[in-house]
Amino acid sequence: MEIRNINGNSTRPTIGILGLQGAVEAHADMFAACGAAPRVVLRPADLEGIDALVIPGGESTTQKKLLNFNQLASGLVQRIAAGLPVLGTCAGLVMLAREVEGGTASKLNLMNIKVRRNAYGSQLDSFEAYIDIKGISGKFLAIMIRAPYIISVGEGVEVLATYEGRILAAREKHLWGCAFHPELSGDNRFHNMFLEYVKENMVPAATPA
Repeated sequence: MEIRNINGNSTRPTIGILGLQGAVEAHADMFAACGAAPRVVLRPADLEGIDALVIPGGESTTQKKLLNFNQLASGLVQRIAAGLPVLGTCAGLVMLAREVEGGTASKLNLMNIKVRRNAYGSQLDSFEAYIDIKGISGKFLAIMIRAPYIISVGEGVEVLATYEGRILAAREKHLWGCAFHPELSGDNRFHNMFLEYVKENMVPAATPA
């Protein structure tokens, strides 16, 4: 079956990567290696024609301010609320959450989870751990840099990964979030798993009469 993107064109998926902060190039390289077409999103027009969006790490409060400054926030929320698949990593996870412990200024209020920002301490407390991720065979290297974690999940949220009893990754339908940095792991399996979900939800081409 031929696959078309949301514009009806026969093509590989176009993955938008919010380019305000974080390891944008590393995410782009991962998706390119998986066969997708990455696109950096910096302005509202960049949202047109994308099949999914990545919100990278960085500092969640700063990213929200930059979203408003670049007039991206309202269009972004509308597209995601309408079903655009999105992957939030580290600070991107915090931005997706409906509830952030200790405050609400940084969130987009989309994913039915509660998160704790900088839960493991400062930059000096960053660490790496091999974890199990649902849907991925074998261990995956989770790189935790000033990482959050998910305190609790609401109805309809599927837990994808835990470490020492804390939730590090989850999904709610088209909303995916993880506390670690898969783009820095040298392992594209997490990106590929998300990409496969995107492909499954792209528009099938019409069968010729």
